[in-house]
Amino acid sequence: MAFTGTLEKCKACDKTVYVVDLLSADGISYHKSCFRCSHCRGTLVMSNYSSMDGVLYCKPHFEQLFKETGNFSKNFQTCKNRISKCYH
Repeated sequence: MAFTGTLEKCKACDKTVYVVDLLSADGISYHKSCFRCSHCRGTLVMSNYSSMDGVLYCKPHFEQLFKETGNFSKNFQTCKNRISKCYH
């Protein structure tokens, strides 16, 4: 019997995710290398990520962009354009 693979697709790149490279967060499949912060593109692990509306963030950027401002509907394009408000 031949291995037929998996039907799981990575949310980030839409390519097939094989079991050895599968990372599932919030019921969504990712390649380990595609599991990155949408703000800084840093690689995430299960212990250091947060998500909002299906968008992944590292904990520092999640706190910076949401918790500290108290605004959970913040527009990140605005944040990226206002360098003085974005700390890296």
